[in-house]
Amino acid sequence: LRLNLSTWVAARETAQALKTLAQAARGVAAATADPATASAMLDSAREVMDGSTMLISEAKQALVAPGDSESQQRLAQVAKSVSHSLSACVNCLPGQKDVDMALKNIGEASKKLLMETIPPCSKSFQEAQSDLNQTAADLNQSAGDVVHASKGTSSQLADASGKFSEDFDEFLDAGIEMAGHTQSKEDQFQVIGNLKNISMASSKLLLAAKSLSVDPGAANAKGLLAAAARSVTDSINQLINLCTQQAPGQKECDNALRELEAVRGLLDNPNEPVNDLSYFDCIESVMESSKVLGESMAGISHNCKTGDVPSFGDCVSVASKALCGLTEAAGQASYLVGVSDPNSQTGHQGLVDPVQFARANQAIQMACQNLVDPGSSPSQVLSAATIVAKHTSALCNACRLASSKTANPVAKRHFVQSAKEVANSTASLVKTIKALDGDFSDENREKCRVATAPLIEAVDNLTTFASNPEFASVPALISREGSAAQVPILQSARSMLDSSTQLLKTARSLVMNPKDPPTWSLLASYSRTVSDSIKSLITAIRDKAPGQRECDSAIDSINKCIRDIEHVSLAAISQNLPTRDDISLEALQEQLMSSVHEVGHLIEPISTAAKGEAAQLGHKISQLASYFEPLHSAAVGMASKLMHHQQQMNLLDQTKTLAESALQMLYAAKEGGGNPKAALAHDAIAEATQLMREAVDDLMVTLNEAASEVGIVGGMVDSIADSMGKMTKSVSGPEELGSLASQVTGDYSQLALQGHLAAATAEPEEIGVQIKLRVQELGHGCIVLVQKAGALQSCPSDSITKRELIEGARVVTEKVSMVLSVLQAGNKGTQACITAASAVSGIIADLGTTIMFASASTLNAETDTDSFADHRENILKTAKALVEDTKNLVSGAASGQEKLARAAQSSATTITQLTDVVKLGAASIGPDDPETQVVLLNAVKDVAKALGELIGATKCAAGKAADDSSMFQLKSAAKVMVTNVTSLLKTVKAVEDEATRGTRALEATIECIRQELTVFQSKDTPVKFTTPEEFIRMTKGITTATAKAVAAGNSARQEDVISTANLSRKVIADMLTACKQAAYHDGVSEEVRGRALLYGTECTNGYIRLLEHVLQVLQRPTAEQKQHLAVFSKRVAGAVTELIQTAEAMKGTEWVDPEDPTVIAETELLGAAASIEAAAKKLEQLKPRAKPKQADESLDFEEQILEAAKSIAAATSALVKSASAAQRELVAQGKVGSIPANAEDDGQWSQGLISAARMVAAATSNLCEAANASVQGHATEEKLISSAKQVAASTAQLLVACKVKADQDSEAMKRLQAAGNAVKRASDNLVKAAQKAAFDKADDENVVVKTKFVGGIAQIIAAQEEMLRKERELEEARKKLAQIRQQQYKFLPSELREDED
Repeated sequence: LRLNLSTWVAARETAQALKTLAQAARGVAAATADPATASAMLDSAREVMDGSTMLISEAKQALVAPGDSESQQRLAQVAKSVSHSLSACVNCLPGQKDVDMALKNIGEASKKLLMETIPPCSKSFQEAQSDLNQTAADLNQSAGDVVHASKGTSSQLADASGKFSEDFDEFLDAGIEMAGHTQSKEDQFQVIGNLKNISMASSKLLLAAKSLSVDPGAANAKGLLAAAARSVTDSINQLINLCTQQAPGQKECDNALRELEAVRGLLDNPNEPVNDLSYFDCIESVMESSKVLGESMAGISHNCKTGDVPSFGDCVSVASKALCGLTEAAGQASYLVGVSDPNSQTGHQGLVDPVQFARANQAIQMACQNLVDPGSSPSQVLSAATIVAKHTSALCNACRLASSKTANPVAKRHFVQSAKEVANSTASLVKTIKALDGDFSDENREKCRVATAPLIEAVDNLTTFASNPEFASVPALISREGSAAQVPILQSARSMLDSSTQLLKTARSLVMNPKDPPTWSLLASYSRTVSDSIKSLITAIRDKAPGQRECDSAIDSINKCIRDIEHVSLAAISQNLPTRDDISLEALQEQLMSSVHEVGHLIEPISTAAKGEAAQLGHKISQLASYFEPLHSAAVGMASKLMHHQQQMNLLDQTKTLAESALQMLYAAKEGGGNPKAALAHDAIAEATQLMREAVDDLMVTLNEAASEVGIVGGMVDSIADSMGKMTKSVSGPEELGSLASQVTGDYSQLALQGHLAAATAEPEEIGVQIKLRVQELGHGCIVLVQKAGALQSCPSDSITKRELIEGARVVTEKVSMVLSVLQAGNKGTQACITAASAVSGIIADLGTTIMFASASTLNAETDTDSFADHRENILKTAKALVEDTKNLVSGAASGQEKLARAAQSSATTITQLTDVVKLGAASIGPDDPETQVVLLNAVKDVAKALGELIGATKCAAGKAADDSSMFQLKSAAKVMVTNVTSLLKTVKAVEDEATRGTRALEATIECIRQELTVFQSKDTPVKFTTPEEFIRMTKGITTATAKAVAAGNSARQEDVISTANLSRKVIADMLTACKQAAYHDGVSEEVRGRALLYGTECTNGYIRLLEHVLQVLQRPTAEQKQHLAVFSKRVAGAVTELIQTAEAMKGTEWVDPEDPTVIAETELLGAAASIEAAAKKLEQLKPRAKPKQADESLDFEEQILEAAKSIAAATSALVKSASAAQRELVAQGKVGSIPANAEDDGQWSQGLISAARMVAAATSNLCEAANASVQGHATEEKLISSAKQVAASTAQLLVACKVKADQDSEAMKRLQAAGNAVKRASDNLVKAAQKAAFDKADDENVVVKTKFVGGIAQIIAAQEEMLRKERELEEARKKLAQIRQQQYKFLPSELREDED
């Protein structure tokens, strides 16, 4: 079907193209003055029409009989005929005949190369060599002229192609003349072979020029033409190197000049990439090549002076390569500059590279010529075979890649078929080459010639198919701005080539005559020009780096947005923000969300471009800047419509934060510039990317909340409607309408996949239909509910809408119950398993409680005459019934839901009955034997646990295939169930046998521990987690149980063994649970987790071996057996030690004791620091406003200060406890005296840490009083500043006390010091805020200056008097403070004085 569709599309496109061709042919014929040419054009077009008609007819026949080889062959012949007709039609265009004539002339001239003998020489060797060099230069120049003319008019191309064919004829004659001067036949064959290569390359050049002139916009035409011209130059250079013996250095200069001429075309309108270099790779390439060129130019000059001609030739070759590299880098850089302009359109890579196919085709044809040439030597044959194998392999790989990339089935099949043809013909040719290599006979050479024909044809067909415009690359469209940006780079590169050409010509003459001073002057002048051109090139490339101009423009734009937002924020603060009435709030919100969404999508592309894709940087930056103007406008408009001031400020602040993060991103991107090697800039880009993402997320959260609050529910309704086709899970009603709409949308969107799967797997099929129907009805109800919620939020007072909303909620609730009902009806078995599992879970919990009563000897029989024998038969009978239920459960998993439901219900009923009769039996044993009661109850508890696991496995395996992993888990659970029931039966039988009760209890315990170990070793992550301390506590019970087990083994008393069994079961289970829960805690590393699980397993296995040995001792109580008990107990003890060490490792450095006074102090000090920070910010906001102080404004600030006071009071309380403990320890060690240093005057440092802690508390108290008084207008800012400074000073003294008195390596003290530093910083910030407030207040005070002369003098005198008085008071206050500090300094220990200094 796809093939028929592709054929139909191709036929339709062919008909459309033929219509266009007919119109074009009539136009060309009408515009042609020559009647014969016009007639030929119309005739050839008519042939194309006729052939296309036959082609479509044959294609139709081939579709009817796709396997008919005869119809396929006819189709191929007709297609080839149409291709020839099209070529003939194209040849009738103006200028094409001249190119065809030139091609014909080259073909005729090349026949001279087929002669068997070379004509005798008519010139001397020097004359032949000179002619060859001259004609080579002329031919190379003509090739360049053809390249330029192909982009011009048809007459220019006609002239250039005619001149090229004439120069080729002359060059060919000179080459044949040169071949006559060769010394050996082998050299002569090589010359002729090179001439044939040049002939083929020349034909390719004319064909490429012809194609480009016909369709200048054809994809890859320009690249094919440049490759063909380069091939002509390379072929000429190979011939010159082979057969000329010029004066040393001349050949290298001529080759270099031809190479420079060939690469000059790369600088003509660079709209396609030259290579794969990035922009910064281009800069590096230019730097490297310029360095190499500088060294080689110096070498050229030096070797000319010294006469070292071989070295001169080497330097010229190196300089030529460096110049070619510079030109290629310049062309690639100019392309990247042009394509990076935001107005330019980037091209894209084609499916195949036609240039690669053309080169491979030419190489294969040349190699095949050498293969069939009678004069080829064995080495030349092997070389040609290697070339064929290399290029055919590359073509096959290219076809394979192309077939995997294309979505066109016809093209995919054609590439695969072409690759097969090339591979098969290559294999056939290789066989003949092997035969030829063994025997160079005429017969084998003829076979080889015959074998080359299919290969050449297959490669030609493949190259023609690969040249299809459908597979070609699309060149970039460079804008005017981009072209203008390319000019400096291209001008510098052209100047470099021109001056380099002159330099090489000058060096060529200078090496022959090094004593010519004017030539030396010219060489120096050209060297300076080359050097200046390269410097200019490097500067131009760096200045025109892609994206830099766009970054600067975007930075200016976003800076303007930030300034505008700041102005709007000031207006909002002063309640003067004008409301925007020309657009609705909903429209503004949608515009803002859309803009933020687009900005978020651009973050990653900008980051990627800034790190390594310079060509894309300008485009992405321009897109980002274009979104900020509507984003800023929408944010300001939306803020103006919001009613609450806090909402306005939040929106504007978050918008400004986003703009600032974008600005940081732009600066980082500009610095990175797309350079993949700028590692430092990459770190800044990553950081800016993260900040910008966070800003976008925060703003989107705010906008989503606002959307719910203002009742914008259109998107939610669309989401529910979209989810209707999928079906989902459950709806619940939140408390508020806005969040209800969002919650309904999210919950219904989560029901789809699960509902769809439930409907698909439901039994019977009618249930699935009911599920779909009920879920769809629920969706309709959700849509109505969300719509009514939005309507009510838009008009809260509408009573009708309220009633409709209530009704909608009732309908949704009803639909939810209907969905649940139909789901339960479709999964009776699964639902019954869930119910049974819940019942079993309750039974296990009840048994645990009963075991506690039994352990406390409080489980009594109902009557005094009750005995265990009365209940034994009931227990055995019920246990056997449970075994039958187990079988039914296992078989029910593979059957229908009905059978599974019956089996689950029956098993739940039976385990309930079994538990009841076992509890009665245990009670009948009496409280005098609690250990036996516990053994019996544990046995039935094991059965209940196993049944719970079995029901869970049955639920998972229901409806699964027999080879599913869940079925294996079901079988394993069934085995455990049977094992535990068997163990219960044995225990029941052993209850009345005192000689075996202990042994039976121990066996049951060992089996239980093994099952617990299996659960422990599973990969399931525990639901709950526990602390390492709890884990360590659980390991202590193992030590006790181990000692008890050894004692029981030594005594061999059944009572001791039963007690050991009961205790062992509990402690091992508790340890394994705690071990796994602690190991999977978030803060535990993988290595520590692995150790914990390993040693938990080792400890359990060791304990099992200990219990097994106790069993052996009970059966054979020898002294030797009892001695081994100590060995097993030591192994368990060793494993417990490893477990404890592992638990200690789990703690790490982040685990702290919450009761530690230093930890409490740290927490409280950090809280106090945060409160003081908040108070400082509040003060900074409140003080600058020139408004009367209001009670509610001061209240918030007062509350924050009081909160700080409470936190610091709690911190100092904890500090006093810690300091007291440290003080007592130091006194006990004798490091500190038990009485103050000065008993009469208890100074600041007399009690060390305690005194320092008290100073912090006292200073904080003063700070709170001063702050409250300052806010309420009862005190000055100076008092507040002084109090805050005292807090900072006392905190610093506290830190000094900690440092002197405490252990320097104590982690707790380090954290305590960090918390103290935080309080100090917070206090400093409070001082700055208060000083700013005082400064603002001073600015706001207005001084009334008296206008009278006398009054003015008096005013000045009074002011000066006040100033002098204040200065005197300040000086006195400083002296007083110095005296106080000097008195207190006497009691400061010597070590603290050094720190104080």
